[in-house]
Amino acid sequence: MKLTVIIATYGRKALLDRALTFLEGQSRLPDAVIVSAPDETHVQRRETPAYPLSFVFGGRGLCAQRNKGLEAALGDADVITFFDDDFLPAADYLALVEAAFRDNPDWAVLRGEAVVDGAKGAGLSFEEGLAALRKAETARAIAPVAPQVSDQVGGYGCNMSIRAAFIGAARFDESLPLYGWQEDIDFSGQLRERGRVVGLNTLYGVHLGAKGGRVSGVRLGYSQLVNPVYLVRKGTVPAGFAFRLMWRNIAANTIKSFWPEPYIDRRGRLKGNILAALHLARGKVDPGFILKLKA
Repeated sequence: MKLTVIIATYGRKALLDRALTFLEGQSRLPDAVIVSAPDETHVQRRETPAYPLSFVFGGRGLCAQRNKGLEAALGDADVITFFDDDFLPAADYLALVEAAFRDNPDWAVLRGEAVVDGAKGAGLSFEEGLAALRKAETARAIAPVAPQVSDQVGGYGCNMSIRAAFIGAARFDESLPLYGWQEDIDFSGQLRERGRVVGLNTLYGVHLGAKGGRVSGVRLGYSQLVNPVYLVRKGTVPAGFAFRLMWRNIAANTIKSFWPEPYIDRRGRLKGNILAALHLARGKVDPGFILKLKA
């Protein structure tokens, strides 16, 4: 079974380089790693003795870049794993991915757990993330976790694996520009009829949640409402899931705008929420409108 890792990156050259080095510690090395970036200024070209490494350029935005990586991988890979450039997988991550797809031919999408997710807070430095991962690995070595499989609405883009044979014409939706809010759920939704979308609790890592390279608060706030509605209309995201997500974000941005976290632009997100609500009320459902908003 050939396993290819795709990493989309933007403006985080040093972090990407550390992530590529970190992948050399996998007990089951990837058969290929493809880095997708807008152009060469976002990467430091290098070679690794551990696995074949290649770069593709030309796409801009998470969906476009992941599609570039897919085009380079399809036809050669059996399993494609998407890692963010700020995700640190446990040492047995890829070995477990290979075993899971080998033993479960009906699985289409497999997601792991972020045992610590810096995206939900201020973010973690590489050193903090590494310490958190080592702590989790030690804890699980002392008290092993019983494997549990759970059906999921979608993958989690920072660590998401796909059976390549099930992909067909499915692609990440480039109508979701820049950060591509909910692009992982949309892509998984395209494959749900071909196989199960599952999570595996023994598959884990740490998501640093690096803040560099992300979109502005206003743009993200707009996407938090418009993207779910767009995807419900498209048919790839369940309405119940989408509307729970929307109201949770509206509530968080409204309440926390009075006492915003220093690392989140809550007032910008709330402004984007309000603008999106006005557009939706007028029947305007256009995720690409964020490109007209100030960064």
